[in-house]
Amino acid sequence: MTFTAAIQAHNLCFGFPNGGTILQSCSLEVPKGEFWMLLGTNGSGKSTLLRLLAGLLTAQSGEIQISPTVGFVFQNPDHQLVMPTVGADVAFGLVQEKLSVLEIRQRVEEALSAVNLLAFQRRPIYALSGGQKQRVAIAGAIARHCDVLLLDEPTALLDPDSQLELVAQVQALVASRGLTALWVTHRLEELEYCDGAFLLEQGTVVDRGDPNRLRNRLMQMEALEP
Repeated sequence: MTFTAAIQAHNLCFGFPNGGTILQSCSLEVPKGEFWMLLGTNGSGKSTLLRLLAGLLTAQSGEIQISPTVGFVFQNPDHQLVMPTVGADVAFGLVQEKLSVLEIRQRVEEALSAVNLLAFQRRPIYALSGGQKQRVAIAGAIARHCDVLLLDEPTALLDPDSQLELVAQVQALVASRGLTALWVTHRLEELEYCDGAFLLEQGTVVDRGDPNRLRNRLMQMEALEP
């Protein structure tokens, strides 16, 4: 079987002025159509790496190759949901595309169906739970026909039931729609749902592969922290 990477990063370096180096010679490859997670101790550079891949930050050196249609899901969904209702918010991301009203409606309904929120199309955003808001953010990416989903600790603000529901939803979308997903997490129980994981330490990927092995290594690293 030929390996095809949907996300590639090679030797990325990044640091803020007077803030020290955050990433150094950081490289990873995520196979197309798979669900991978980014692990690491606090300050290891996970969120920074994800923002570089999304184009929200610019690397000082290195190379990134990724699909031009990328969806980004923030830790706090209130930072990206801008319209008053569910349907309007999913449609908002389509305004740049030359689509008819019918095409927009079809895309919105398809995307909301994919995340089991079609019945919520007219629901006010403020009336949603945190998990439902995150699913609306994912629906926005699906409506734009994104090939890649980048998710920055999307369950950090959710209760345990909503947390596992969301990660299972992303796993199902990857399997059913051929998406590629890269998910930053600090909740190790979420590793049961992914195909593989990367372990970051001091701004570089130091290990990759089996999620259970990396979970054990991260737990050992955290136990040694002062």
